[in-house]
Amino acid sequence: MSGLLTIFKKELADHFASWRFIILFSLVLLAGTFAAVTAAQHIRSTQTDPNFIFLKLFVGSSDSGSLFSFLDFVKWFIPVVGIALGFDAINGEKASGTMSRLLSQPVYRDTVINGKFMAGVVTLAVMLTSVILLVAGFGMRVIGLPPTSEEIARLLFFLIISVVYGSFWMALSVLFSVLFRRVATSALASIGVWAFFVLFWSPIAGALSRAIEPPGTTVETLARYGQMNLALLHVSPSVLFEEAMSVVLDPGARSYSQLLRLLTGNGGIEFLLANPLSLGQSAVVVWPQMVGLFVLTVVCFAISYVKFMREEIRAT
Repeated sequence: MSGLLTIFKKELADHFASWRFIILFSLVLLAGTFAAVTAAQHIRSTQTDPNFIFLKLFVGSSDSGSLFSFLDFVKWFIPVVGIALGFDAINGEKASGTMSRLLSQPVYRDTVINGKFMAGVVTLAVMLTSVILLVAGFGMRVIGLPPTSEEIARLLFFLIISVVYGSFWMALSVLFSVLFRRVATSALASIGVWAFFVLFWSPIAGALSRAIEPPGTTVETLARYGQMNLALLHVSPSVLFEEAMSVVLDPGARSYSQLLRLLTGNGGIEFLLANPLSLGQSAVVVWPQMVGLFVLTVVCFAISYVKFMREEIRAT
């Protein structure tokens, strides 16, 4: 345990003292603040419904004039942060020759990868917590309303799932850091997977759905097509995260399913009930997405852990 804490503290200090962290935190803060400023101004000028108004700072609005909401910002930027924190975790140490010297000390090998991953998760959590608190403080000043206990609980839930989402991308980059010898290769592989799921998977899933289950003209064929499309979209961790967060930050949401949008026929989501869900009920709705993100994170880290424990590391 002492060896694990030593590695953890050393990696955590390296993260916080590095220019990489300063640059990433500045970009994340700038983008998150921009999204929140636009949403707050829109809420202050047009919002009339006082229910859960504070959460609208993070969800945004389609007619607010913003290029992206805070939720979009987390979906796009947090994977980049996770990748940046883990793409050189192992092969960077090997390339510099410090890994063999580190393992020559009385330190178990598993404490190295565990300590590095724990430090990355804590760094990501600190970054997200700081940005959310700053955005919340700014929102309170602009809209003039404090958050309710329900909204605070939902924001905490949002923070936890966002950390898990970022941890998946960090675990994936650590896996590539173990598999590839060159730092540039692991970085490119991680960014390639991110771009594939965020940018390209949605149209690919749509094309595959049309090939497997043609939409047709009846309600049954439309429903089968929607279910197939939704099942394929759930392969993407970005879709799992967006679905979970859309329900958590919007108490009126029952489901993010594209099948509902398809069957309503008006391009929007119509929910079955008018009353908002409690946090517990929202958690039940997004439980499959939460489990999916957690399992993906565990699987990626487990593969990198086993590979790192079995590989031979020679002094250079």
